Amino acid sequence: MPHQDLILNAALFAAVGMLLALVTVRLAPDQRRPMLIMTAFMAAGVLGLYALSGSSGAFAATTLVSVLRELAVLLVAIGFALSLLSFLFQGLFARKAVPRILADVLLVLLLIAFVLYRMNAVGVNLASIITTSAVITGVIAFSLQETLGNLWGGIALQLDNTCRLGDWIRIQGVTGEIVGIRWRYLAVATNSGETVMIPNAQLIKNQVMVLARRGDARIPLRRQVDFAVAYDAAPSRVIAVVEASLARAEIPFVAADPAPLCTCIEFGEQAIRYGVLYWLTDLAQDLVTDSQVRAHVFATLARNAMEIPLPRRVLLTQRMLDAKRAALAGQEQAGRVEVLSRLPLFASMTGDECRALAAQLAEAPYLAGDVISREGEISDSMFVLAGGAVAVYRGGGEDRKLLTELGAPDYFGEMGLLTGQARSATVVARGEVLCYRLDRQGFDAILRARPALAQAMSQTVAERQAANDATLKALSDEARASQAKGRAADLFRRVQGFFGLAR
Repeated sequence: MPHQDLILNAALFAAVGMLLALVTVRLAPDQRRPMLIMTAFMAAGVLGLYALSGSSGAFAATTLVSVLRELAVLLVAIGFALSLLSFLFQGLFARKAVPRILADVLLVLLLIAFVLYRMNAVGVNLASIITTSAVITGVIAFSLQETLGNLWGGIALQLDNTCRLGDWIRIQGVTGEIVGIRWRYLAVATNSGETVMIPNAQLIKNQVMVLARRGDARIPLRRQVDFAVAYDAAPSRVIAVVEASLARAEIPFVAADPAPLCTCIEFGEQAIRYGVLYWLTDLAQDLVTDSQVRAHVFATLARNAMEIPLPRRVLLTQRMLDAKRAALAGQEQAGRVEVLSRLPLFASMTGDECRALAAQLAEAPYLAGDVISREGEISDSMFVLAGGAVAVYRGGGEDRKLLTELGAPDYFGEMGLLTGQARSATVVARGEVLCYRLDRQGFDAILRARPALAQAMSQTVAERQAANDATLKALSDEARASQAKGRAADLFRRVQGFFGLAR
């Protein structure tokens, strides 16, 4: 017959366990059903002990009663241990993200300690059991190396927080969200509707990429969407247009900070390849969000008349090629003549002379920060500013001084063309800039055909130089005009000498 102190202790543990179960239900209502089961276990164990205490005679001393008694005590112990661990991990420490496997390990340790205690209480010789089982344990451990490796891997992963429930990982070509961490394997749900079981031992041995997490903080994942644009559109313009459009768009699951970026990847055979880098907030929506970003990029390019080229075969005759080249050359020529006609330097030229000069211009595009010409460099060419703006500096280092800023249409570097002298200032592009470069060889024939142009251009250049000097020396208008007059005569003589026009 069970001792009365055993029944009293079991009832006391059952009462404490039921109280813990009640508190756990209040803290975590979703644990109501498991707590009811644990309460039923403890109640069954206590009732079983009371029932066995009523047995008498020879039956009370049988082995069957002893086994039933120990089973009843075990039910109370299991119910109490599970109630205690549920109270700690599901209720008290629920917000601390304590690894689930820690509760499982503690449960196993508590039950092993309880079994050893009860075996010692009923008079079992533990020393002989431990000695006998040592060899058996070694044999089992050797035969179950892989299983034990998976078991240890699961414990290590959860205890050091390498991977957590809800994390996205990539391992051996599998990408997905962790939906379960078990003793033997890690369950990963992919976006294809598959759940992949990865043995914990592989996680310990192989490289695991944890996505969208930096330290303990979860962050958006960077994605790249590629597209191509024809060479007709300048990369700087494509990048600016796409970034501005994506910054204004409200695309689900695309983070506003960091903002999407557009990068130039490579110059391909038929087009320039670009990539949009954006940060994804929900990794389960990767393909859908990629599609939305592509749709916005397509609409942006269409609004700005930027062509996405397609591989195609076109049969062109020589006559068609010549006609196409002539049409493009005519458009470019008209644009250059229009720019030249608006510049004071070429105001004295006739229409035919402007068209002849336009044919000698070479296109020269620049981007922000490009140094178009540097002070002190020797050159015999000038630049016509057809688009954008430039800054003109004199001096270098800490002594560099902003002389002026020029906006299209304008010109600079004329002294290098007319006299061949070194650059007197440094010119830097303020943004995207389109220039036309005019070399001495292209200008020589025009100037020789009408030498009088040299005198008119010398006067214009001298007035600009006087204005620049006034900026630096704060000269008065009268002094500047006087200086320009004398300079024009001197400059005219130098131009005649440089081009061999002197008689």
